[in-house]
Amino acid sequence: MPGNSRLLHAAIFAYLPPMSAYARARHIFSGSAALALALWLTSAASPAEPVDVELVLAVDVSLSMSPAELEIQRHGYAAALTHDNVLKAIADGAYGKIAVTYVEWAGTRWQRVVVPWTVVANRADAERVVAQLNASPPDSARRTSISGALEFGSDLFAESGFQGTKRVIDVSGDGPNNQGAPVDVTRDEVVKQGITINGLPLMTRGGFSGAFDVANLDRYYSDCVIGGPGAFMIPVNDWTQFPEAIRRKLVLELAGPASQQWAAEEADHPPVELADDRPAADCLAGEKMWRNRGWMLDSR
Repeated sequence: MPGNSRLLHAAIFAYLPPMSAYARARHIFSGSAALALALWLTSAASPAEPVDVELVLAVDVSLSMSPAELEIQRHGYAAALTHDNVLKAIADGAYGKIAVTYVEWAGTRWQRVVVPWTVVANRADAERVVAQLNASPPDSARRTSISGALEFGSDLFAESGFQGTKRVIDVSGDGPNNQGAPVDVTRDEVVKQGITINGLPLMTRGGFSGAFDVANLDRYYSDCVIGGPGAFMIPVNDWTQFPEAIRRKLVLELAGPASQQWAAEEADHPPVELADDRPAADCLAGEKMWRNRGWMLDSR
């Protein structure tokens, strides 16, 4: 019976010795820890902030890129993020804001978050991202692991704190994958998570180029790297084209194919057409060149 049970508990506690100061302190500490844990779980379970796009900008900084080219990349992204057309594409979205993070990558274990997840809804937000880009010079490292960059980028969505109607990894690079898992296998795994991968193959032949280049990097990106709904790539044949290519790619990623901006971009710049009579790219071309490098330097 409930009444008798309460009396029994009271009687038992009446015969227990008084709680020591240490025990009382431990009891209070345990209660505080439990409260802190409860508050943490509550905050962790809070709903993610909705945005139109969650965008990972994954930028190649392998040793095949010269210091000048690394700076061109940084400046190109900074100019694009603050461009009127990009800001309009953001403002025209259903939520009028995106979440973006900027990552530099090289080998399998070399990925660096330069700008953590940040909301961009207006010019002031975009300029804060640019300030973070300008806060420190870019680093570079050995090897080229596009698959490592895609794996790292896909993991970032789990900790973004945002819920985008679209999730995109925007990967740029000047050579094929030569370390880590096969890039097409990783691409397919990432796409299965509902993530779109767009590409910016840098066919500029700068830096320590030659030994590890592939003849048609745009075809390689098309066949082996990009994937998911609406995926596309824009090749860069000369560094003077880079700022415009970045701006155009961001507009297309953020505006969507049903928007007037998308139609305007496609009217001014027809989509890239790959020759149908060319053979499909070898998605292991970079790995094969690395295995056969012989006397060549470990430059990429």
